[in-house]
Amino acid sequence: MVTEDAPVLTVSQAARLAGMHPQTLRQYDRLGLVTPRRTAGRGRRYSQRDVARLLEVQRLAQVEGINLAGIRRILDLQEHVAQLEGRLAALAMQPGGRVFTAGTTGDVVVVRRGQRVRRAERADLEAEEGALVLWRPTRRG
Repeated sequence: MVTEDAPVLTVSQAARLAGMHPQTLRQYDRLGLVTPRRTAGRGRRYSQRDVARLLEVQRLAQVEGINLAGIRRILDLQEHVAQLEGRLAALAMQPGGRVFTAGTTGDVVVVRRGQRVRRAERADLEAEEGALVLWRPTRRG
């Protein structure tokens, strides 16, 4: 079974699927927009996910009129958001882990339900990181 991330497509195959010239794919690789995996002989191999990313680059450039530097930033931010959403989902799955603290550095500490962060602990965290955020989900009903 071939997965969406399996690097099975050559440059010409991926270019045909994305409706681009193979040289465009090589340029996007050099710019870091789409990074295919490499074979032992250093040949590029693209996955279906890479082709989807190529199509998104094409859409952003042609339809939205965004330059390649802007596209790279958008794609990097989308990837970062996906990673953060994964971390948040993992925290939400922890038993009693629905309350957590987050510092300015992005470190997240799970606090058991009913447990409070003591003033001394809060002062220590604020001194180390500059700020402390305490988040509690609200009940919607």
